[in-house]
Amino acid sequence: MKDHDVCEITCVDNDKTRNVRQQLAKTSHILEVTKIFKALSDETRMKIAYALTLENELCVCDVAHIVGATTATASHHLRHLRSLGLAKYRKEGKLVYYSLDDDHVKQLIHIALEHQEEVAERE
Repeated sequence: MKDHDVCEITCVDNDKTRNVRQQLAKTSHILEVTKIFKALSDETRMKIAYALTLENELCVCDVAHIVGATTATASHHLRHLRSLGLAKYRKEGKLVYYSLDDDHVKQLIHIALEHQEEVAERE
């Protein structure tokens, strides 16, 4: 049985591959970008990030309640998102409020969700 999704012969377009390899070599942030996607690949962190697109700011207690986790677990996930530059926080008295770092993060989350909705509709 043959695979239909694999080339049956080797045929490399040297111009295209050279161009793409050169562009990849110039991009120094690939590793950091993979860390972002890895962080968002965790279901709880994705829920937290999505929640922060729905509300501009949430305290750790609210996040924990939303995702059904302890405050310690929510805080751990929020710190991870912050360490990757996806979220930021501010302290007000005894409360800590988190928000997404900027609109790029919100766009990534919305684009990913929109894409998945389109994939689900095609199935």
